[in-house]
Amino acid sequence: MAILKKGMAGEPVRRLQTKLGVEADAKFGPKTVEALKAYQTKNGLKVDGIAGPDTFAHMGLYELVLIKKGTSGETVKKVQQELGLTADGKFGAATEKAIKAFQESNGLKADGMAGPLTLSKMKTFKEITPQVVSQSRVSTAIVDAWEAITGSGKDEAEITAPPAPKAPPKTADVASTRSIWETIKGVFS
Repeated sequence: MAILKKGMAGEPVRRLQTKLGVEADAKFGPKTVEALKAYQTKNGLKVDGIAGPDTFAHMGLYELVLIKKGTSGETVKKVQQELGLTADGKFGAATEKAIKAFQESNGLKADGMAGPLTLSKMKTFKEITPQVVSQSRVSTAIVDAWEAITGSGKDEAEITAPPAPKAPPKTADVASTRSIWETIKGVFS
Protein backbone atom coordinates (compact mmCIF):
# COMPACT_ATOMS: atom_id res chain seq x y z
CA MET A 1 0.00 0.00 0.00
CA ALA A 2 1.08 3.59 -0.44
CA ILE A 3 2.56 4.54 2.90
CA LEU A 4 5.62 6.35 4.09
CA LYS A 5 7.64 4.96 6.95
CA LYS A 6 11.11 5.02 8.44
CA GLY A 7 13.82 4.09 5.94
CA MET A 8 11.99 5.34 2.84
CA ALA A 9 13.23 8.21 0.71
CA GLY A 10 11.97 10.28 -2.18
CA GLU A 11 9.79 13.22 -3.14
CA PRO A 12 6.74 11.99 -1.17
CA VAL A 13 8.90 11.97 2.00
CA ARG A 14 10.11 15.51 1.24
CA ARG A 15 6.53 16.74 0.96
CA LEU A 16 5.56 15.06 4.24
CA GLN A 17 8.58 16.57 5.99
CA THR A 18 7.76 20.03 4.67
CA LYS A 19 4.22 19.74 6.05
CA LEU A 20 5.57 18.52 9.40
CA GLY A 21 8.06 21.38 9.59
CA VAL A 22 11.16 19.21 9.84
CA GLU A 23 14.27 19.27 7.65
CA ALA A 24 13.09 18.25 4.18
CA ASP A 25 15.97 15.99 3.17
CA ALA A 26 13.64 13.41 1.56
CA LYS A 27 14.88 10.69 3.93
CA PHE A 28 12.41 9.29 6.46
CA GLY A 29 14.50 9.09 9.62
CA PRO A 30 14.01 9.35 13.39
CA LYS A 31 13.18 13.08 13.40
CA THR A 32 10.46 12.55 10.82
CA VAL A 33 9.05 9.63 12.83
CA GLU A 34 9.03 11.77 15.99
CA ALA A 35 7.33 14.72 14.26
CA LEU A 36 4.79 12.46 12.58
CA LYS A 37 3.88 10.72 15.85
CA ALA A 38 3.42 14.11 17.51
CA TYR A 39 1.14 15.20 14.65
CA GLN A 40 -0.86 11.97 14.82
CA THR A 41 -1.26 12.26 18.59
CA LYS A 42 -2.35 15.91 18.41
CA ASN A 43 -4.92 15.17 15.69
CA GLY A 44 -6.51 11.96 16.99
CA LEU A 45 -5.03 9.73 14.30
CA LYS A 46 -3.56 6.27 14.76
CA VAL A 47 -0.16 6.94 16.34
CA ASP A 48 2.30 4.65 14.59
CA GLY A 49 4.80 6.95 12.89
CA ILE A 50 3.62 5.70 9.51
CA ALA A 51 1.96 8.08 7.08
CA GLY A 52 -0.84 6.55 5.04
CA PRO A 53 -4.02 7.73 3.32
CA ASP A 54 -5.79 8.89 6.49
CA THR A 55 -2.78 10.89 7.69
CA PHE A 56 -2.22 12.38 4.23
CA ALA A 57 -5.89 13.37 3.92
CA HIS A 58 -5.90 14.94 7.38
CA MET A 59 -2.76 16.93 6.52
CA GLY A 60 -4.21 18.11 3.21
CA LEU A 61 -1.57 16.16 1.28
CA TYR A 62 -4.14 14.73 -1.10
CA GLU A 63 -1.52 14.41 -3.81
CA LEU A 64 0.01 11.59 -1.73
CA VAL A 65 -3.21 9.65 -1.12
CA LEU A 66 -3.22 6.29 -2.83
CA ILE A 67 -5.34 3.39 -1.70
CA LYS A 68 -5.21 -0.14 -3.01
CA LYS A 69 -5.99 -3.67 -1.96
CA GLY A 70 -4.84 -4.17 1.63
CA THR A 71 -5.33 -0.53 2.68
CA SER A 72 -7.72 0.24 5.53
CA GLY A 73 -9.09 3.28 7.31
CA GLU A 74 -11.44 6.23 7.02
CA THR A 75 -10.35 7.15 3.49
CA VAL A 76 -11.23 3.64 2.33
CA LYS A 77 -14.63 3.95 4.06
CA LYS A 78 -15.34 7.18 2.17
CA VAL A 79 -14.49 5.52 -1.14
CA GLN A 80 -16.65 2.52 -0.31
CA GLN A 81 -19.58 4.77 0.60
CA GLU A 82 -19.16 6.71 -2.65
CA LEU A 83 -19.23 3.43 -4.60
CA GLY A 84 -22.29 2.10 -2.77
CA LEU A 85 -20.41 -0.69 -1.00
CA THR A 86 -20.54 -1.87 2.58
CA ALA A 87 -18.26 0.65 4.24
CA ASP A 88 -16.08 -1.49 6.50
CA GLY A 89 -12.91 0.51 5.79
CA LYS A 90 -11.04 -2.55 4.49
CA PHE A 91 -9.96 -2.47 0.86
CA GLY A 92 -10.59 -5.95 -0.48
CA ALA A 93 -11.56 -7.60 -3.75
CA ALA A 94 -15.04 -6.03 -3.89
CA THR A 95 -13.63 -2.52 -3.44
CA GLU A 96 -10.97 -3.16 -6.06
CA LYS A 97 -13.61 -4.41 -8.53
CA ALA A 98 -15.84 -1.39 -7.86
CA ILE A 99 -12.94 1.03 -8.32
CA LYS A 100 -12.01 -0.61 -11.62
CA ALA A 101 -15.60 -0.23 -12.83
CA PHE A 102 -15.65 3.40 -11.65
CA GLN A 103 -12.37 4.08 -13.44
CA GLU A 104 -13.61 2.50 -16.67
CA SER A 105 -16.84 4.53 -16.56
CA ASN A 106 -14.82 7.71 -16.06
CA GLY A 107 -12.30 7.09 -18.85
CA LEU A 108 -9.43 6.35 -16.47
CA LYS A 109 -6.85 3.59 -16.44
CA ALA A 110 -8.67 0.74 -14.67
CA ASP A 111 -5.92 -0.42 -12.32
CA GLY A 112 -8.09 -0.79 -9.19
CA MET A 113 -6.00 1.68 -7.18
CA ALA A 114 -7.51 5.00 -6.16
CA GLY A 115 -5.05 7.86 -6.33
CA PRO A 116 -5.67 11.58 -6.70
CA LEU A 117 -6.97 11.38 -10.27
CA THR A 118 -9.53 8.68 -9.48
CA LEU A 119 -10.54 10.32 -6.21
CA SER A 120 -10.95 13.70 -7.94
CA LYS A 121 -13.78 12.19 -9.98
CA MET A 122 -15.70 11.28 -6.79
CA LYS A 123 -18.15 13.72 -5.16
CA THR A 124 -16.78 12.84 -1.72
CA PHE A 125 -13.33 14.23 -2.46
CA LYS A 126 -14.05 17.82 -3.52
CA GLU A 127 -10.69 18.87 -2.05
CA ILE A 128 -8.88 17.05 -4.83
CA THR A 129 -8.75 19.68 -7.53
CA PRO A 130 -6.97 19.57 -10.89
CA GLN A 131 -4.08 21.41 -9.20
CA VAL A 132 -3.80 18.65 -6.57
CA VAL A 133 -3.85 16.01 -9.31
CA SER A 134 -1.01 17.81 -11.10
CA GLN A 135 0.94 17.88 -7.81
CA SER A 136 0.65 14.09 -7.68
CA ARG A 137 2.88 13.87 -10.74
CA VAL A 138 6.57 14.62 -11.02
CA SER A 139 8.60 14.97 -14.17
CA THR A 140 10.38 11.86 -15.36
CA ALA A 141 13.58 13.93 -15.12
CA ILE A 142 13.09 14.24 -11.35
CA VAL A 143 12.45 10.52 -10.96
CA ASP A 144 15.43 9.67 -13.18
CA ALA A 145 17.69 12.06 -11.25
CA TRP A 146 16.55 10.60 -7.91
CA GLU A 147 17.20 7.08 -9.14
CA ALA A 148 20.65 8.11 -10.39
CA ILE A 149 21.55 9.64 -7.04
CA THR A 150 20.17 6.85 -4.87
CA GLY A 151 20.65 3.91 -7.21
CA SER A 152 17.05 2.88 -6.55
CA GLY A 153 15.48 0.62 -9.10
CA LYS A 154 18.87 -0.81 -10.13
CA ASP A 155 21.01 -3.70 -9.04
CA GLU A 156 24.20 -2.66 -7.28
CA ALA A 157 26.28 -3.84 -10.26
CA GLU A 158 24.33 -1.51 -12.57
CA ILE A 159 25.08 1.65 -10.60
CA THR A 160 27.69 3.80 -12.30
CA ALA A 161 28.21 7.51 -12.59
CA PRO A 162 24.82 9.20 -12.61
CA PRO A 163 23.61 10.36 -16.01
CA ALA A 164 22.95 14.05 -16.49
CA PRO A 165 19.30 14.70 -15.67
CA LYS A 166 17.01 15.46 -18.56
CA ALA A 167 15.55 18.94 -18.78
CA PRO A 168 12.17 19.12 -17.04
CA PRO A 169 9.17 19.23 -19.35
CA LYS A 170 7.72 22.64 -20.12
CA THR A 171 4.20 21.37 -19.57
CA ALA A 172 2.88 18.75 -17.21
CA ASP A 173 1.72 16.30 -19.85
CA VAL A 174 1.23 12.71 -18.76
CA ALA A 175 3.86 11.36 -21.14
CA SER A 176 6.61 13.36 -19.43
CA THR A 177 5.46 12.73 -15.85
CA ARG A 178 5.13 9.79 -13.52
CA SER A 179 3.28 9.23 -10.30
CA ILE A 180 5.04 10.84 -7.37
CA TRP A 181 5.04 7.39 -5.77
CA GLU A 182 7.46 6.21 -8.44
CA THR A 183 10.23 7.99 -6.56
CA ILE A 184 9.91 5.22 -3.98
CA LYS A 185 10.60 1.80 -5.43
CA GLY A 186 9.09 -1.33 -3.94
CA VAL A 187 6.12 0.39 -2.27
CA PHE A 188 3.65 -1.75 -4.19
CA SER A 189 5.42 -5.09 -4.23
